[in-house]
Amino acid sequence: MTQPSGGPESQPDPQTEGGAPEGARIEPWLREILRCPACRSELADAVGETGPELHCTNAACGLQYRIDDGVPVLLVDEARKPA
Repeated sequence: MTQPSGGPESQPDPQTEGGAPEGARIEPWLREILRCPACRSELADAVGETGPELHCTNAACGLQYRIDDGVPVLLVDEARKPA
């Protein structure tokens, strides 16, 4: 007898290994090459007020970019400045 589809075995885990929701996940190969568009520094994974974000690691810059449905919005005009 076969198990019906949609059982617990076929459901994806809603959390990734970093604890971010599945929709926020960025492919590893893309994650390696992403840089801050303002200063070209590396970006670090973070969780902001509205969900997952990428934060610039340069203390002088520090811009915070949101991630919408797994797509980083790397627009300087839409980035948040650190508090």
